[in-house]
Amino acid sequence: MVAPEIESPPAVVADLREAADRLAAAEERIADHGEAAIEAAADAYRRATRLLDDYEDSATGTGDFTAYLEFQNEILALVEELPDETFAVDAFERVSDRLDKRRLNQSDFEFAREEIEAASEAVAMLEEREAARDAYRSARHDAKERRDDLREEADRLRRLQRLADVDLDADLDPLWEPVEAYNAAVETAVEGFRTIRPARELFALLDDAADRPLVGVDQPPRDLVDYIETKPAGTEPLATLVEYADYSPSKLEHYVDDAGALRTNVAVHRTYLDRLDAAPFRVDWPPAEAATLRARLDEVAPLVRRLDAVFVDDSSDGGASGDSAGDRDEAPAGNGADTAAPDLEIDADLPDENPVEAARRRLARVTRRDEYDRLREVALADAELSDAEFERVASGAIDDDLAAVTDAIDAIETALDETDIA
Repeated sequence: MVAPEIESPPAVVADLREAADRLAAAEERIADHGEAAIEAAADAYRRATRLLDDYEDSATGTGDFTAYLEFQNEILALVEELPDETFAVDAFERVSDRLDKRRLNQSDFEFAREEIEAASEAVAMLEEREAARDAYRSARHDAKERRDDLREEADRLRRLQRLADVDLDADLDPLWEPVEAYNAAVETAVEGFRTIRPARELFALLDDAADRPLVGVDQPPRDLVDYIETKPAGTEPLATLVEYADYSPSKLEHYVDDAGALRTNVAVHRTYLDRLDAAPFRVDWPPAEAATLRARLDEVAPLVRRLDAVFVDDSSDGGASGDSAGDRDEAPAGNGADTAAPDLEIDADLPDENPVEAARRRLARVTRRDEYDRLREVALADAELSDAEFERVASGAIDDDLAAVTDAIDAIETALDETDIA
């Protein structure tokens, strides 16, 4: 892990203060003349420039007399309406005096343009203020974004500090093997449901799982569910239906009653179907905190017992649900048999056709053992730290990194407070 690059103070602080100073200067410059005076001058400059552009050709010399009158009336009225405190009002008055005559020529327009140019400074002031505001808003956004990134970095560094005392040489097998055994059993069962059990059973399972927030299954598409529940094709395994979706219409007619319905309801959902796997039922590595994982295992229990149906021979007396074994409650924490049993011991009270439920129970028992939290910390450290990173944590250099990040956050927050312009 390379020490984070932290400027002191962060570059966004200098950018923010510079943007705030620029905006304050722009506001002050306008305030010196008065907001209304600057706004009036800018408006008059724009209107006068437009009039000069529109009438220069038609209102000069022996041109259109009507155009001359229109121009003269409008420009004189514009100047007359200007408040006395308007910025550069004298320039507009000189223009009015010059243009108040019976005939205009090119030099009159040139004179008018030169005079009102003084008022263009008002336009520049307003444009500079708007540009300064945009730069200020952008600088504040960048500063807040950088602060938030640094807060995340500080949280990460604090986690690394906490991992400094973790023994990375500790044996993770007592935790890894129950997690891996459960995940392998779940993956085998889900794959069996895709390839062996009727699609109708799989979608009933998914529909129920979608109502359990800790499982994380997406609600299946309603039209697909309706098709599988109501059409004879729903008794086929999902893998078979997906294969059918690739058949030509003429070939598909030999396998299903309504080829068009299958293509309409199955083929259009190929992306969803291709992504259907055991992921929602699996346990992540490193695993969650004990209470969180235990709650998730409890929530998934009824679904797991149904997954075990894939291991049951339909011709046997055991049935597809495995209820006789699967519905029994977990042994309570501190039970002597649980404490003495090795992590990978098969539950004596579950038949061989309940491997997923057996693996779930073993994993749930592990979460109740004192060593779970310690092993989880090792797993977190092992997953998050490379050897070089662990050396930095162990050497205490991570403390300096955190101090630098914290100082940078403080500097940004101070700058945000001190440059808060309404």
